[in-house]
Amino acid sequence: MANSDATIPCLPVNAPLAPKKQNITPIGSKLADLQNWRSKLDTQVKVYREELSELKVSLNAEVEQLRSEFQELRGTLHHQQEDVTASLRNLGLKDVSAGETENAPLAPTGEEKSEEAHAPNVEETDKKDQN
Repeated sequence: MANSDATIPCLPVNAPLAPKKQNITPIGSKLADLQNWRSKLDTQVKVYREELSELKVSLNAEVEQLRSEFQELRGTLHHQQEDVTASLRNLGLKDVSAGETENAPLAPTGEEKSEEAHAPNVEETDKKDQN
């Protein structure tokens, strides 16, 4: 039976190491590719962050400009409202938007006030007719 052991071919000791070296080379290459990809990705992320920061600054500037323009328009509108209210008062009209009802009588002008003082009231006329 000693002869049967001699018939088994002997494998070289370095044989298992050869496939490992072959596997190491692709893994090393893939690791290098991965590092390269990661570096490019990090660079792209930095570029995007810078662009976002610039856009944010630009947007904030535009928002501030629009706010100031809106405030200016609001002030102009308020001033025009006051002018219209003053004009209506000068004409003897009341500003309906100031909380007055639509059925409220209009404020008499100076001429109307003097006419009312001389003209008899409708109720007074009715009382005289009944007597």
